[in-house]
Amino acid sequence: MLYRTTLNNKVINNFNNIKLWLLIPPFLLLIIMILYFIINNDGSSFIDHYVYVQKDLFFYLNNKLSQFPNLQFNLTQLGDAMLFYPLLAIFIIYAPKLWEALLTSSFFSLIVSALLKKIFAVPRPAAMFDHDSFTIIGKTLSGKTSLPSGHSICAFIVITTLLFAFMPKKIGYKIIWSFFIISAGLIITFSRVGVGAHYPLDVIIGSTIGFIISIIGITISNRFKLFNWINDKNKLPIFMLALAILGGVIIKKIIDINLPIFYISLTSLVITLYLMIRFYVKKNK
Repeated sequence: MLYRTTLNNKVINNFNNIKLWLLIPPFLLLIIMILYFIINNDGSSFIDHYVYVQKDLFFYLNNKLSQFPNLQFNLTQLGDAMLFYPLLAIFIIYAPKLWEALLTSSFFSLIVSALLKKIFAVPRPAAMFDHDSFTIIGKTLSGKTSLPSGHSICAFIVITTLLFAFMPKKIGYKIIWSFFIISAGLIITFSRVGVGAHYPLDVIIGSTIGFIISIIGITISNRFKLFNWINDKNKLPIFMLALAILGGVIIKKIIDINLPIFYISLTSLVITLYLMIRFYVKKNK
């Protein structure tokens, strides 16, 4: 499969060109935020101060974004790996290197997200504000798991992986591609504010962490090749089974909520599963 080889080589070359200095800007952003809350501490608790400084912005963005409830509710689903990853399942066949990096990053994101949520224990907006003061779309979340946004971490791991996997060579195209893909990521992540599940800083910090984890994940996958077995086409049955199970999960979601984004994700998954079976059968004839 020449196309598979060409596309996968492009991803490999792009990943090899990634430099760790790319981590400097996001880390600086996080440090600036930390210093802000330390310097501007007025004696109140971190949680009270954290919520207060972005209260007005939260209400403003929630009010504006929630005017498109169906769009926001569909977009916010993409922060769920079970919905977003099937859209990329086709690359298991044509660009397995992308999935090596994606799985490596996903492993670390589970640990980082759970740990930080436990450390900060910031209550969700629904636990801090009167429900009549803002719009909640979908399930009301009121636990102490607001910071950082796990959906934003997941979304930006995917966005960052795609950003560098298919980065064009020419500077003009690089700018256009970067603007497009990062804008798409921010639209997805800020839907968490639109549905009333997170504060603005939750998604900004979550997106920043997702970017950092993705760069680290790509670097680790290049050096240690933890998921290099994805390249082995004899392992395709494992993915076939995983996709079939995931398809069942998505079908259940359709039965429960029935959103258009679920059908898009399921369609992508079914097409990939068909191509996998076809390729595997042809290979083993």
